[in-house]
Amino acid sequence: MSFPQFAFNNVRRNARAYIAYFLSSAFMVMVFFAYSVFIYHPEIANNDMGPMAVLSMQVAAYIVYAFAFFFVLYSIGSFLKSRNLEFGILSILGARPNQINKLIFLENMLIGIVAIATGIAGGMLLSKLFLLFSTKTIGIEDLPFYWPTKAMLVTSLSFISLFLVISIFTLLFIRKNKVLELLQGNVKPKKQPKASLFLSLLGAGLLAIGFYALRMELSPFAIILAAVTGISGTYFFYSQLSVFFIRLLQRSRRSTWRGTRLLWISEMSYKLRDNSRMLFLITVVTALASMGAGVVLSIDQAGKELYTEEPFAITQTYYRTSLAEPDRSEIHRELEAAGVEYTEIRIDDLYASVLNEKGSDSHNDGGLYLIIPSQYNELAKHVGLPLVDNLGLNEAFLIASSKVHIADYIHNGMITLEDQPAIALSVKDSVSTDSIELMYSKSPLLVVPEKWMDRVRVAQSSEAGEVVSPNISYYYKVPAWDTGSLPSISSQETIVGTKLSKWNKEMEGKSEVVFDLTSRAASYISLKQSTAMLSFVSIFVALIFSVASASFLYFKLHSELAADIRMYRALSKIGLSTREMSASATKQIAILFYIPIVVAAIQSLVVITPILSEMGIMHVLQPVLITFAAYLILQSVFFIIVKSRYIRSLKKMMV
Repeated sequence: MSFPQFAFNNVRRNARAYIAYFLSSAFMVMVFFAYSVFIYHPEIANNDMGPMAVLSMQVAAYIVYAFAFFFVLYSIGSFLKSRNLEFGILSILGARPNQINKLIFLENMLIGIVAIATGIAGGMLLSKLFLLFSTKTIGIEDLPFYWPTKAMLVTSLSFISLFLVISIFTLLFIRKNKVLELLQGNVKPKKQPKASLFLSLLGAGLLAIGFYALRMELSPFAIILAAVTGISGTYFFYSQLSVFFIRLLQRSRRSTWRGTRLLWISEMSYKLRDNSRMLFLITVVTALASMGAGVVLSIDQAGKELYTEEPFAITQTYYRTSLAEPDRSEIHRELEAAGVEYTEIRIDDLYASVLNEKGSDSHNDGGLYLIIPSQYNELAKHVGLPLVDNLGLNEAFLIASSKVHIADYIHNGMITLEDQPAIALSVKDSVSTDSIELMYSKSPLLVVPEKWMDRVRVAQSSEAGEVVSPNISYYYKVPAWDTGSLPSISSQETIVGTKLSKWNKEMEGKSEVVFDLTSRAASYISLKQSTAMLSFVSIFVALIFSVASASFLYFKLHSELAADIRMYRALSKIGLSTREMSASATKQIAILFYIPIVVAAIQSLVVITPILSEMGIMHVLQPVLITFAAYLILQSVFFIIVKSRYIRSLKKMMV
């Protein structure tokens, strides 16, 4: 028997140990190949969304490749530790260290090459489905199937290099242990796990710092501080805090010394300590992937809400223009060509700063917008705001977002403008509503008599040394497009809005008048395509993370299987039933599988809630729960498979 045949037989006889590693590696190759098929498609450059889609796929491919490197490195390291006994026997039989190194190298390369071939073959079978699914999800034209020679070459060379480098790299980590130590393998008794009170408190303190860092004023420093302390605290949580908690639990005879609780709780202290690095890695990876997915889903949900809450199909704003009637012929032409009836509403607004009680600028974020009653009433009919009647010369009506503190603007029932400090306006009434936020962000709207608008404009012109004109906005209400449902990429509103948005972009820098045009449908579709692309990319990255996490746990359980078999066999001789063994093992495996999911879910909510709140997105809980529900379902499938195989192996050795 030749040396390569010996390596092949080693792999074949250890198929049960290698199967999860092989399938996970093949799956990573398949996903990387699928991304490459999309990236190198000859027709992708002809699509408007093509460059952005290719860039997203490239980023995803890099993430997959980087993760594959660490996954393979960790997996090979785990296998080498579990094979100490085998290496010891080979040493007794006369195998030299360089021969053992050669054996390990050949085994790794053999599994790697077969995984690459399997992954590319699976990718070829699913490439047409992948292209169809990706184009439908992203919202671009269908891409026909082609023979992906370049994708096959790039994938093969990339992963052959990966397995080659890691196979050489891992040889440096093989400890030159004595034969006796190798023969002992994993039989050496484990020391009782201990936790440091100082490190446990340090871990809790780091997690607390990370939590409060995100509750302060959000800044790059606060985010970096939260990331560093949160990741460090997570490591100490698994290596110290969890063991410390288990040790405290063991001291309670009432809760622990009952039935098989003492057995599985005592075993968990060992498993949590031995698997702390792996659980830490799974938690961080899961949290990062879920944060990304949660952010994407939250932004997508916010985009839907913005469309449904926006009452006007098209908005065009001219900034400080001197024209009495700005040109809107392009909008009129497109709406008339579409054959829809529409209402055009004009609003002239003037930005003004507010003085506080001490006569200085208000500490709010700037000021407010002034408009006249007649224009406001026309606008109010379409956005559900109260009408304004009979304003006195020095009276005003304030409309503010619910996120704005009205008390920052009104003092003793009066508002004083910086441009007219001698005369204060009496606030006749004020309304807090989110309707106005769609048009004026967080700045309030102040309805004032037309003469007051003229006074403020003249004062601002005098101070600036030039004529100051108000902004002129035109809002277009199209009843035929207010169906209550979200538009598709082929809907009439989207087509018209996209044309006008492109025209607006083409006119930038060409027109002497500064203006901006927005279409609610075009904005929604653009956001939907971006989030759909990110969702599509993150789905496969999350799948890889989930599969790899399950593989990590399978490796660790398989490496500990021999020791667990000896323990449960000894316990069965003194009365432990198969049912009790199954219940105890199931609880331990379930904790290892699900505790990273729970911790990652909590961390994701803690991190992305303040970040999305800063972006104006408040509905965070539902997207995060949806993301983790998907993770939970997938992890449950892996849990059932791993648990059944593990317990089946234990049952064979029970007395």
